[in-house]
Amino acid sequence: MAEPEEMSPAYARHVGERLRNIRRQQGLSLQAVEEQSGREFKASVLGAYERGERIISVLRLQRLARLYGVPVDQLLPKMTADADLTADRGAGSDHMGPITIDLSRLENLDAPEREVIRRYIGMIQIQRGDFNGRLITIRSEDVKALARVFERDEHGMRARIDELGIRI
Repeated sequence: MAEPEEMSPAYARHVGERLRNIRRQQGLSLQAVEEQSGREFKASVLGAYERGERIISVLRLQRLARLYGVPVDQLLPKMTADADLTADRGAGSDHMGPITIDLSRLENLDAPEREVIRRYIGMIQIQRGDFNGRLITIRSEDVKALARVFERDEHGMRARIDELGIRI
């Protein structure tokens, strides 16, 4: 069966969330992106992309990734077996898929968990050969492993990661 060629509103919102998260991680306002891009990315248009109201083309996505200094795939939501990004999820749904960690926030973290999480993520980076230095996406299984180390369940570990402010 052929895939539909139109992007669903839910997927467009997920793309927009990724665009917004990366921009904010870079510490950039919409206006700053407009200025740095030589007005190629107008603040109002970029805002519409981030809200999922407009669909960004592949070429513009590539140029935006270059401007942010990240691989293009970091601007797209992760597709997983347990995440159907083409359908809307309820606002209260609890998605237990992969999570993206901001490595600079982790490095500057002042919490007892910092060193264990940093070492665990370091092992993942070595295994993957992933040293982009800004973000890393860890699987649900990795979150479960960390939860066991800290004597928590997966929900509790995810909540703690959110409390620590290292999740994108």
